[in-house]
Amino acid sequence: MVLHKLLIDEFDEIDYELIAIHTSLEDYRLAYFINQKLPILLSKSKEDIQITTKEGEVYFSKYKYENLKEEVCWSLIQNKNEITALDQNNKANLFTNSVLEISTSVYFLPEFKKVDYFLKVENAEETVDLIINNINTIDRVSTVYKVETDKIKSKNNLIF
Repeated sequence: MVLHKLLIDEFDEIDYELIAIHTSLEDYRLAYFINQKLPILLSKSKEDIQITTKEGEVYFSKYKYENLKEEVCWSLIQNKNEITALDQNNKANLFTNSVLEISTSVYFLPEFKKVDYFLKVENAEETVDLIINNINTIDRVSTVYKVETDKIKSKNNLIF
């Protein structure tokens, strides 16, 4: 009897496409416009995506559409969020014992700090080019492109 040792990389196959979206639209407005342009119905997920960083816990909004019959899943994910921490300044100066609020930007995928949202598409029937072209017709969307998922260092964030 021959035993085969399974490696974790054997299960690490990418079965989704990731699309980066640059826009000034709020998440709910972007989801609405995407629903108009594509044959999907994104809706706000009850649970946000939680990530723990050195700054603290951060929550990223998520809109989701699942077609269980065709086993297709679409997720619109916020990439940038602000975390506010209190910094107590105990140094002796003019503003002794003042409490400052420090706001820090935290990113869902830190490698893509300029991206506003990601659209994760699992088992889509439409081609990525067709999806990109449709999203690109939305006003106030400046850029849309496919992300090469093999170059993402923080892939674990995409498992949700």
